[in-house]
Amino acid sequence: MAEYNELERIARQLESIEGRYEELSIRITLPEVISDSALFAKLMREHAELSELNDIAVRFRGLREQIAQAREMLDDPEMRDLAKEELSELEPRLEAAAQEARIALLPKDPDDRKNAVLEVRAGAGGDEAGLFAADLLRMYSHYADSQGWKFEIIEDGSTELGGVKESVALIQGKDVFRKLKYESGVHRVQRVPVTESSGRIHTSTATVAVLPEAEDVEIEINPSDLRIDTYRASGAGGQHVNRTDSAVRITHIPTGLVVTSQDQRSQIQNREQAMRVLKSRLYDLERQKQQSEYAGRRKGQVGTGDRSERIRTYNFPQGRVTDHRIGLTLYKIDSIINGDLAEIIDALTLAEQTALLAEEQG
Repeated sequence: MAEYNELERIARQLESIEGRYEELSIRITLPEVISDSALFAKLMREHAELSELNDIAVRFRGLREQIAQAREMLDDPEMRDLAKEELSELEPRLEAAAQEARIALLPKDPDDRKNAVLEVRAGAGGDEAGLFAADLLRMYSHYADSQGWKFEIIEDGSTELGGVKESVALIQGKDVFRKLKYESGVHRVQRVPVTESSGRIHTSTATVAVLPEAEDVEIEINPSDLRIDTYRASGAGGQHVNRTDSAVRITHIPTGLVVTSQDQRSQIQNREQAMRVLKSRLYDLERQKQQSEYAGRRKGQVGTGDRSERIRTYNFPQGRVTDHRIGLTLYKIDSIINGDLAEIIDALTLAEQTALLAEEQG
């Protein structure tokens, strides 16, 4: 009975979603809605977000209807065997659809659909840490390419040796934050550095932070809280020095946050990019505060969201990558460091969904 009641609960939720999706499908065609650009954009976004759930709802309802018809056939002696055969096929499919619906109906992170600001910093380990940070930055760039996302360096912290001290990138596309949000934390590498003549394995670290890009409606900044400086942009080692002061440094006085941008052609473009990063960092500060309060009430979650948490080890001598939060080890380090992150990201997403389902079910 409990299982039946749960299916009824899922059916009611999905029925509500079908109704809302149908309502939106009509409203976005109305002239008065189309003429209101803000309302039209809002409804189109909700319509797109409900599309996958609506497809699940339609499949779920269709399976329940087929099962109901098959059960009616059980009363007919001539149709009973056929009905049993149909039920043996349909009931497992219904359970699979119910599980798909359970996951799809879990509370959504409102930031999942957003673009992301990626920050990569060298940690402990000297020059080798900088080289590893550069490897991670390339890894995320290649993964972004595989997803059809736009990857744009905003703050280039390259070193003369080809490493990275601290670099910031803006990644734009579909569900960027949803897929990359579990990457925040300390990444550790174990390998023989190119600078090591004795062949000794060296351990170094780099820190990754993934921030949802803030939207203008979410963050308002008082212009008097900003100090904006301009200077001449230059690359690693003083290369390609510009003749104009196109680089921009913005300091948010109340928090002490500093953002620089020098990779765009003009001062205006660099200022716009720097402001996008600053807004995202301010938004993330508030988000982290809320999450730390929420995390204390949650029993199961993937990691803690703490940027100081060691989340993953890349061991080159053994060819393995281990994600410590879920105990996943893959022996495909070359493809992973070249951007093949899908298996890791899918496993982390599943672990989070499993933890959320356990909490929902008591």
